[in-house]
Amino acid sequence: MSTSRLPDHEQRILDEIERALSRDRRLARRLRASRRRGPDLARAVSRVARYAPRPWTVVALLAVSVALMTAGIVTSDPGVIWAFAVVWPVALYAVFRLLCRRSRTS
Repeated sequence: MSTSRLPDHEQRILDEIERALSRDRRLARRLRASRRRGPDLARAVSRVARYAPRPWTVVALLAVSVALMTAGIVTSDPGVIWAFAVVWPVALYAVFRLLCRRSRTS
């Protein structure tokens, strides 16, 4: 692909297309709405996939998980059980990411 300027006739066509798009209110509304939706899903997934936990983070997550599991068994409180259900998968994911990182460096 050339880095030079477009020929005059192609530049005129491109300018016409840009003018037509700038007058399209529906397109402008959709673009504004898509910006308000927040981060792109692919960007969020790649960010989670790059997560590299520190060993102390994993130890803390596992300790909190064990404490919540024990409290949930003893008290049968639904709030504690739900808290365990939220923390446990995060702790497992952190353990697996740490193990994968350790196995690549060894």
